[in-house]
Amino acid sequence: MIWKSNQMGQTKQMTEIFLERMRSPEIGAAIESGVTTVIVPCGAVEQHGPHLPLFVDAEHGTCLGAEVAERLGNTFVAPTIRVGCSEHHMSFPGTISLQKDTFLAVCRDYCVSLSRHGFRKICMLPSHGGNFKPLDNILDELNDAVKEECKVVAYTNLIELAKTWEKVVDEESGLADRVGGHADIAESSLMLLLHPELVREEKAEKGFTAELDKEVIQKIIDEGFHTVTHNGILGDARGMSKEIGEKCLSALADVVADYFRDS
Repeated sequence: MIWKSNQMGQTKQMTEIFLERMRSPEIGAAIESGVTTVIVPCGAVEQHGPHLPLFVDAEHGTCLGAEVAERLGNTFVAPTIRVGCSEHHMSFPGTISLQKDTFLAVCRDYCVSLSRHGFRKICMLPSHGGNFKPLDNILDELNDAVKEECKVVAYTNLIELAKTWEKVVDEESGLADRVGGHADIAESSLMLLLHPELVREEKAEKGFTAELDKEVIQKIIDEGFHTVTHNGILGDARGMSKEIGEKCLSALADVVADYFRDS
């Protein structure tokens, strides 16, 4: 798929793969013809520093889902679950969070609905770090809830995601040390690609850049994001570019598509 700028931001040239944009008979006919794989992006609406809008993860999920679907072929993209598990961001105004039980119930209802229509493979695709572990924990339950001939898989390798972005940023700019995982150079570049009109580049800052080890991650989860980073950034947002964003999106789509293809 090709992203190109216009005066309103970014437009995408693509064939229709988003279920919510289609008509019911068209979907039924496609399923009957053998198009039985669907991706469910799982995002978030939460703070992303002083320079990015709240819907970074939701928008990234939708676009990443489309890129992965193109690579897989004969694959639909379900409506993105836009709000996720973001309790650790609630000290920053505007963040909306679902309780884990609520989020997982929504995921289960999505899978059951899609299974009833005849989809045989449902690919859960989190684009927000806080959704990775909950999805991994509920995968067996999701498979128990759908029809016997349907399989639910989930991409939950957060470490691989971070390493993919680090590799891209290093190759493009030599600034891999600015990848921190949240509102950093990689996410900022992605949003600069998708919605440049909403990015405040002049407000891009350095955030928490020390090692993100298990203790720090646990502190974030237990006590909140604000206890580690005052501006809501993990990493450093400076040095962003559309080129980095495009290559981060493409590289991660390759990784995720390979995972779903082999699952």
